[in-house]
Amino acid sequence: MSPSVGVVIPTRGDRPEQLRTATRAVLTQDYPGRISLAIVVDGGDPAAVAEQVADVAAQRNGTGVHHRVLVLPNVLSAGLPGARNTGIAACHTELIAFCDDDDVWLPGKLAAQARAIEGGAEFVSCGIEVEYGRRRVPRLAGTDTVTVADLVRSRMVMVHSSTFLFRRGAVWVDESAPAGQNEDWDLALRAAKRHPIANVDRPLVRIRWGNSHYVAGWADRIAGLEWMLARHPELAVDPRGAARVYGQLAFHHAALGRRREAGRWALRTFASRIGEPRAPIALAVAAGLISARAVLALLHDRGHGI
Repeated sequence: MSPSVGVVIPTRGDRPEQLRTATRAVLTQDYPGRISLAIVVDGGDPAAVAEQVADVAAQRNGTGVHHRVLVLPNVLSAGLPGARNTGIAACHTELIAFCDDDDVWLPGKLAAQARAIEGGAEFVSCGIEVEYGRRRVPRLAGTDTVTVADLVRSRMVMVHSSTFLFRRGAVWVDESAPAGQNEDWDLALRAAKRHPIANVDRPLVRIRWGNSHYVAGWADRIAGLEWMLARHPELAVDPRGAARVYGQLAFHHAALGRRREAGRWALRTFASRIGEPRAPIALAVAAGLISARAVLALLHDRGHGI
């Protein structure tokens, strides 16, 4: 029999249409195993959220299976990590999967990843399709295995939380992540340190960047990167990986108008890798030549982030 899967969707309850779409995409997966969907409400009203998805939750998938849907409050630390862990605890299933409330699983996602799990993998990701405005850009890893070295050298945006499928009990989300920043990158790194991550390298999840709650939380993003450097010292060892993180720190400081800090991190970026493009971008933002939001809009339109 196919393993049971617990799917965790954290939500604030403030974007009901996106949540309904995410819920429908999970429940209509052509997957023969049992799915338990836990919609975890972080700071909102669970009763109101249950009403938002009531008709969607009553649907059956293509095989006629009626899956279990729970709507419950986040009972752990406030924020995304606590909500994810609340959902994991509520799902008494063999496997756990994540989906953000503004993302969409595409047909075949769960079945393809479950085959990788059945083949011996502990943690699986897949390719994504980035949606920004009217554009959709596929982002693939170019490999069927993601290692610690890969995740140190690059954040690998396609190893996204909405693609995660893993054996229950293998890993939990670290709730000390500042404002929930980089909790997914940290989780993937810790999983890869246990066993290489299996990757189904085709776009099976649509990631909607324009709806993110986190995109312009500059101070939180700085805290999240500093947290990652402290937790994973290897990030500062690989020159390319270090330059990428330092360049991001330079950019976020520039976005806050902290020119001195932006310049300091830009110098560290150049010292690690002279060709890292984030440093000159950060300096341009610090100099007022372009706004940080304009930079992100240009990058997101091409399916990339800073």
